Amino acid sequence: MSKPTILLVPGSFALPEFYNEMFDKIRAKGYDIQGIHKPTVGLSAGQGRPGPAPSMYDDAAHIAKEVEKVADAGKDVVLIGHSYGGVPVTEAVKGLPKKEREAQGKKGGLVNLAYMTCLVPAVGSSAADVLSKVPDDFKTPFAIGEDGWMSHVSAETTGAIIMQTVPLEVAAGWVRKMPNHSARSFADPLTYPGYRNVPVSYLFCEIDQCIPPGVQQEGIDIIEKESGNKVHVTRIHADHCPNFTAMDETVDWIVDIAERVQKQ
Repeated sequence: MSKPTILLVPGSFALPEFYNEMFDKIRAKGYDIQGIHKPTVGLSAGQGRPGPAPSMYDDAAHIAKEVEKVADAGKDVVLIGHSYGGVPVTEAVKGLPKKEREAQGKKGGLVNLAYMTCLVPAVGSSAADVLSKVPDDFKTPFAIGEDGWMSHVSAETTGAIIMQTVPLEVAAGWVRKMPNHSARSFADPLTYPGYRNVPVSYLFCEIDQCIPPGVQQEGIDIIEKESGNKVHVTRIHADHCPNFTAMDETVDWIVDIAERVQKQ
């Protein structure tokens, strides 16, 4: 069977190029992987975008178009969300699973939805609702401008929370490279349980402070309750940014998903 195409949706404030080194390792193993630049993320460090700040639904619509484009070429797709990316990838799934597309006489489609230490809300809840369960000591401080775009108040504070396993100057350096993120997207509630009708994988980062283990587990429980199926969970000793700090383990996880869907 042909290998699936892998599409990864970065977390909040994150550009696809932040994942390039990891992508190169996955491509070296023979898999096509691409990052998706969400509308809710600005174009360069410390910047938003012109016009009104986009919604989570704008992200979901953009993601759905990218998945559909690959599926229409006859490809199977593995869709991965990281952090906030877990919300719009879930919203985006409607009509994309391979079985649904086959019933309509279409080729290709979504064969696995994967979450990399993610925000996973129930229908009717938002990213902000999930983040409200994070202890105050681990909440990254944001400032919201009059234009509706969020920025980090302190690169050091955020860096220490999201990448506590590397030197602080390294973590803060990455935060300084981050664009701004649309504030409204965090308040948009999920309307579609995309995890219901497609196999789900989850990379559980056991020392994540930004989305602590209890919050990750609650997301997994929501998926299993809604879908009636077990989530394929892989646990690693990693912080919130395993694409940097536990890259080899994360590469192995993604390749394992791709290999499993080939055998289905």
